[in-house]
Amino acid sequence: MKTTLELPDSLVRQIKLRAIQEGRKLKDMVAVLLQKGLEAPESGLTGQSALGYDERTQLPVVRCRLSRPLSPEQVAEILLEQEQAWQRDLS
Repeated sequence: MKTTLELPDSLVRQIKLRAIQEGRKLKDMVAVLLQKGLEAPESGLTGQSALGYDERTQLPVVRCRLSRPLSPEQVAEILLEQEQAWQRDLS
């Protein structure tokens, strides 16, 4: 079935990166992630229950059982994209 969704750009970038890492098509990766979300237990780490705060920095921390650490290259790409967006906003 075909459908159209409006998703935040940052979310689409994350899904695209994961699809590339796993050698999947974007549409297949979206289907896998949606299925995992539907299969997750209701009492799992979702919404407010997943949000905590770092004691040292007092910054919010989101815990997710399905997340994987980012590689240094992925972190660098994300930071570069943010910097470029900030520069565009200043112009």
